[in-house]
Amino acid sequence: MNGLIIGLAVAGVVFLLLSFFLKDRSRQLEKEVEELSLQFLQETYQLKKKIKVLEEELLIGPPVTSLQETAAASETTAGINEILKNQVISLYYQGTRIEDIAKQSSLSLSQVRHILTPYLNEGKG
Repeated sequence: MNGLIIGLAVAGVVFLLLSFFLKDRSRQLEKEVEELSLQFLQETYQLKKKIKVLEEELLIGPPVTSLQETAAASETTAGINEILKNQVISLYYQGTRIEDIAKQSSLSLSQVRHILTPYLNEGKG
């Protein structure tokens, strides 16, 4: 009986010593998951930056002179996002001045007037 207890104690000490020398797989997995999450966050941050730059490029075009503005208004209005058009119309119905709508939407006055043409004619008729 004493031999069994001593054998189990020795085995316990051996396993305890082995546990110090063996690599902990859970720590390695934690490091890998942490690296993956950091990589994911960096990629999403870079994608958000690129999307922001693209949105700014789409909303802010090169400045147009007043003579070119009227000729190009019909061409540029076709390229304006539907969401932006709906926002312009919504602001108009809320009573916002056309100049303020142009500032808020980053569009020229002629573009805003072109979008609102059917709605401006409603008020006259």
